[in-house]
Amino acid sequence: MHQLANLFIMMVVFIVAQPSLSQESRRIDIVPPSMEVLNERYHYSPAVRVGNLLFVAGQVGRNENLEVVVGKEEQLVQAFENLKTVLSEVGADFDDVFEIVTYHTSMEDLPLVLEVKDRYFKNRFPAWTALEVKGLSMPELDFEIKATAHLSYE
Repeated sequence: MHQLANLFIMMVVFIVAQPSLSQESRRIDIVPPSMEVLNERYHYSPAVRVGNLLFVAGQVGRNENLEVVVGKEEQLVQAFENLKTVLSEVGADFDDVFEIVTYHTSMEDLPLVLEVKDRYFKNRFPAWTALEVKGLSMPELDFEIKATAHLSYE
């Protein structure tokens, strides 16, 4: 019985110590102007902010016209530029990103991915998971990057 009472007290302290749930759980869809077509055509948000976390959907090597850019390095650069666009929309940068997941159609491209990634992540390095996949949303795509960032409240 004593353990049950302690558990109850700990639960009350935990609940009282939590910040306002309405502020923490408020969801804001992030759709940069150059990505509105993705939101309209494919019914998803390039990113979603919940509290001080930003969840960025997979970014690929497509330009504003949804055309896949040609060349592996060019696709990688475009994907990172697209990620940069999403981060900039909320006043963030690559230092705010604490996790990335990259999807590759061939792990043989990993040295090139590392080289391009290091052009963007210069000061703080995120946790990184790299996965080889059979295919991505379009057959011409070789790479996709998904990210999670920690943001400050305004």
